[in-house]
Amino acid sequence: MSKETDVNLESEDALCFRDGKVGRLRLNRPKAINALNLPMVRGMTEALMEWRNDPAVQVIMIDHAEGRGFCAGGDVVTIANSAQGHGAAGDAFFYQEYRMNHLMYTYLKPGVVFMDGITMGGGVGISMPCRYRIATERTVFAMPETGIGLFPDVGGGRYLSRLPGRIAQFLGLTGGRLNGAECVATRIATHYIPSERIPEVKERILLHPEGLSMILDSAAETPPPAPVMERLPDINRFFASDRLEDILTALEEDPSDWPQQQLAILRTKSPLSCKVTLRLLTVSPHFAAFADEMRLEFGIVHRMFRQHDFPEGVRALLIDKDNKPQWDPATPEEVTDTLVNSIFMPLPKERAWTPIPNLSA
Repeated sequence: MSKETDVNLESEDALCFRDGKVGRLRLNRPKAINALNLPMVRGMTEALMEWRNDPAVQVIMIDHAEGRGFCAGGDVVTIANSAQGHGAAGDAFFYQEYRMNHLMYTYLKPGVVFMDGITMGGGVGISMPCRYRIATERTVFAMPETGIGLFPDVGGGRYLSRLPGRIAQFLGLTGGRLNGAECVATRIATHYIPSERIPEVKERILLHPEGLSMILDSAAETPPPAPVMERLPDINRFFASDRLEDILTALEEDPSDWPQQQLAILRTKSPLSCKVTLRLLTVSPHFAAFADEMRLEFGIVHRMFRQHDFPEGVRALLIDKDNKPQWDPATPEEVTDTLVNSIFMPLPKERAWTPIPNLSA
């Protein structure tokens, strides 16, 4: 099938082209598990804007060209290095990434994403806006930001807070991972299709994009049981509070294996990130417009990546890989309401995030 490249790319890390009546965004940075960088974000945004009003493009398809994961997130090492100086590179990345996220969320043409493999952080941000979200037996979904001193952004406040029970608090705090079956059970994914069938499904979509929904429905299978739903009563019990200290106390008081495992995990996370995450999950459900969510999250991330914990978390987990971050503040009790409140303060108008002009809410 002929392919027409109709977008000038800044980078080969994201392949943006028309394939018949399908606009394709293919992540192509396998050595970094397709982690997003600024040229990728700009290239995908440019393509989406060009196809937005093009009648020749009926469907948007998002996948990865090769490698073991769809998208591991954003290029946080570069952002952490930026934070050591004036932070302009970090601000530029998040500003443009959130504009792309908002563009995708408000896009009128149907999108289909193949979450085949690792789908974390920034990968979640480009998956959840799609109308059709395909999970496989290789899907690994997570928002692990509290482990590097950040929080579940790219719309995470909205997406997580709509999950059943207290799964949002569980995933947001611990960085817990969901498999493909669990993604379907929680409605993170719309379809479960075995990975061996994905190439055939893509080819059928390229041949008949007008039949997108029927093609996916006919290829989908009933997923295996979802362990997270079986664990939901425990999640609801132990993660019931919006106070981090209460959650830790509830876990400490139960000596059984699962709560003790979660307690050990939580003790490795940034206390500041955990409290910011809990606050976000209480605030986000009140926003009607996704633009307001993005505006809030940009203000938070603008401050969070300049805090001590972000470069320290990136150092410990991704650079030195000693897995021994020294958080500051070091304990939940030291993270004051005053500090959390300051992170949620709106930015001055000249620094605040804005969507691409002329887009709807």
